[in-house]
Amino acid sequence: MSAGAFNILWLQAGSCGGCTMSMLEHGSGGWFRELDTLGVNLLWHPSVSEETGKEARVVLERIESGETPLHALCIEGAILCGPDGTGFFNRLAGTGRAMLDWARSLAAKADYCVAIGSCATFGGVPAADPDPTDAVGLQYRKAVAGGALGADYRSRRGLPVINVAGCAPHPGWIMETLAALALDVLTADDLDALGRPKFYVDHLAHHGCSRNEFYEFKASAETLSQRGCLMEHLGCKATQAAGDCNQRGWNGSGSCTKGGFACIACTSPGFEDIRDYHRTPKIGGVPIGLPLDMPKAWFMALAALSKSATPQRVRKNATADHVVVPPRGARKPKE
Repeated sequence: MSAGAFNILWLQAGSCGGCTMSMLEHGSGGWFRELDTLGVNLLWHPSVSEETGKEARVVLERIESGETPLHALCIEGAILCGPDGTGFFNRLAGTGRAMLDWARSLAAKADYCVAIGSCATFGGVPAADPDPTDAVGLQYRKAVAGGALGADYRSRRGLPVINVAGCAPHPGWIMETLAALALDVLTADDLDALGRPKFYVDHLAHHGCSRNEFYEFKASAETLSQRGCLMEHLGCKATQAAGDCNQRGWNGSGSCTKGGFACIACTSPGFEDIRDYHRTPKIGGVPIGLPLDMPKAWFMALAALSKSATPQRVRKNATADHVVVPPRGARKPKE
């Protein structure tokens, strides 16, 4: 470890490990090279570090005692508070202590505390009804402040928990957050009301969607695999979901909507309680969930106007699984 290294500790609580899997995809040279480039020292990670058993416990004990400085505590997964507030549903193997206990102790030692993924931020999938393990995020229980550390928690540098929400979050969101902390350029003003970094939640997943032409004309897909907009019938929440998912592709180019899957707003608290993901709930034929940045009356008026002006090319392509009518002047696809 170099003298100027920025030390991070990554722990996994109640989770599937998907956030780590996402993170390992980051950068052409891989996550570890990115960390090294930024002078970030990964003290320990349960899935990728060589230390196990007693060696791992020594790492944790040195941090807890203050012998090893901890600049950022990163926790992936929900904190399971059950049964009866003991946290014993999730113990850190070999220590005899609940992850709830470790999180509270180590968060008090950290310059910054970072919740990695929607489970660690808001409780996520483990917190879905009926939530038998009493799962919470580090500083939120769904959208309500509190969580495992309490609403008033502040790290040693005075920040609340930094919530890198997403299921799983884009690796760029995680790495850019860690980079901003290591470079000492992330402040409270850079976080939204739910503690999420604004650099990615000041966008909507809708922005940059490859289906936007169909959205503009309200030309909708009717079943999965069709090319049209997924909002009207198939449950897509991209116009309501915080995130720049369609502006920075996953694994180089992919996204949920590009792959034909409706956005489920996984960066938002409570997304796990949605039922019937591939069906848009409606009242009187009108979708309940409308775009965040447009008044309902405007949307209704524009939707009616757009549908009346939809080109035949867009209308026909919307309900097909390939281009059946090319743009005027383009070569007609082979039959």
